[in-house]
Order: sequence, then C-alpha cells, then structure tokens
Amino acid sequence: MKTSEATFKSSIRSDRGGIFFRLLFLIFLVIFVFVLYLVRYPILRVAGNFWVVDDSPQTSDAIVILSDDDYEAVRASRAADLYRASWSPRIVASGRTLRPYTSIAELMQRDLTDRGVPATAVVRVPNRARNTLDEAGAVSEFLSAHGWKKIIVVTSNYHTRRARFIYEHALAPGTELRVVAAPDPAYDPNSWWRTREGLKTFFYEFVGYIVARWELRNSDVRTVSAALVSTHKPRAQLRKGVAVSIYS
Repeated sequence: MKTSEATFKSSIRSDRGGIFFRLLFLIFLVIFVFVLYLVRYPILRVAGNFWVVDDSPQTSDAIVILSDDDYEAVRASRAADLYRASWSPRIVASGRTLRPYTSIAELMQRDLTDRGVPATAVVRVPNRARNTLDEAGAVSEFLSAHGWKKIIVVTSNYHTRRARFIYEHALAPGTELRVVAAPDPAYDPNSWWRTREGLKTFFYEFVGYIVARWELRNSDVRTVSAALVSTHKPRAQLRKGVAVSIYS
C-alpha cells in the first residue's frame, strides 16, 4: 500500500515537473517569436542582400553581359557605363538564340550602341543555353579561344551570387573574375518582400542557387578571387574603336 502511495506521489511530482518545463518552453518560444517579429525587417534585408555581389571593377580584357536582360536593359546600361569608364576595350554580349536568324545577343548589341558603345566594340556570342550554367560553358569556350583572362561579368543584382558561383567553376583556370551588379527595378534587396515580383525573384534565386551548388558539387573553383586581385585604376587611354570579329 505504501509502495503504491509513493509511486502515486512520484507520478504527481513528475507531471508537475513536465508541466513546468513545457510552460517554460512555451514562454521562451513566445519571447523568441516576439523578438523575431521586432527584428524581421533587418533580417529580411540581410537575406535580400545575400544574393547581391558587386565587386569593384578592374582593367579587363572583356566585359561580359549575361543573357536575358530586362525591358529597361539594365545590364546593358551598366556594361556601357563600365566601357565608358575605360575598364575594358570590348563588351561580349551573350544571348540565347531566338530564331535561326536572330538572338538576344543582337538585341543587346542594339541596347549597347544606343548607349554610346561603338558597334565595333561589341562582340556577339549567340548560344543555345537553357540556363546560366549552359551559358557559362559557351562563354568560357569563347573567352578561352581569344585568350581573354581578365573578365568582368555584368548581370542583374539578384543574379550576381549565383552567376559568380557558376563562373568561378566554369571559366578557364587562372581567370581573374569580377562580378558587377546591375540594379534591377524589379528587385530591391532592402524591400523585396513587399512586392510579388520581389518575392518570386528571391525564392527563384534561392532554388537556383541550391541547384547550382548541387550540379557543381564535384567541381573546383578555377578562377582567381576578386579579393586576391589588386584594384587597378582605369587606363587613361584605350582604343575604343577596336575591331573584333563577330561570333556566329
């Protein structure tokens, strides 16, 4: 009888202890959620800016614009700015083939010439790439054929981290790579969660980055990090009328 009573009292104490710890956990959970709510905007800004890489430009053999620029041609505009600042004597316009007789590369050349870049300084690289990894392969092959080893890649701000990761693995060994962001009106890293387009872009990049890391999991970085390359001032004089062959 005494044993049963002792067991019963022990069970009551155990239940009380369990209730206390559950209550304590619930209190801490509520406090954590409340604190998270208070700092949600800084956290969202950090998350939004994670996708944005914007290296300082250096004197390079070529500026490469990635395909699928937006309606405002922000990538072409940023590349034209870099060209006018004499960071490179040429711009490589990479673009998907739309028809046997035209490609996005041709549209990008028009965008560049409209912004003051001579047609002779634009090299078109049409390709059949389905994604950034395919495009990186085509661009890498083209750059290697010309012996260009100092490269500035220009793409939309939200696309820069994934693009850098892919090009670090795709370009020829020893290539000096810089990635420069073109501000995109559809993606503000400091308020991306406020718009439908910003939300779509954020999560698309999230998935795309994971896929890229998986696809390149057995590949090594081949480029020279921007952090290890000293920043050079632009050359005072560059022949902007350099004639280059058209890739087709």
